[in-house]
Amino acid sequence: MELRVRFPVDDQVLSALHSLAFGAPGEVEPWAARLERHALTWVGAFDNDELIGFVQVCWDGGAHAFVLDTAVHPDHGRKGIGSQLVARAADESRAAGCEWLHVDYEPHLASFYLDACGFTPTDAGLLKLR
Repeated sequence: MELRVRFPVDDQVLSALHSLAFGAPGEVEPWAARLERHALTWVGAFDNDELIGFVQVCWDGGAHAFVLDTAVHPDHGRKGIGSQLVARAADESRAAGCEWLHVDYEPHLASFYLDACGFTPTDAGLLKLR
């Protein structure tokens, strides 16, 4: 398994991975354009040039960065790939000068982000816009 930072993104391949990882069918999304416009960085996990994991980091242009879209192909789950992706994303965020790395997650992912990735739980708010 190889981690690649800011790799050239194929929208169809990343959309398919995202759909498999989240167990929901989805349309092809314009990942490459979104990442170039909004992301500080992104990291892919590859096995023989097949994309098997992904995470992106968005930021405020200053001290705060945000983990989004952590996904690992179900056939490759529970092997530490997700935590390696997040660790590399944290390294890249630190190197960019960020002081804080934030993540929002559903309750069933708490042990992953808190135990495997080392995040500290905090209070946060959420406003549904649609």
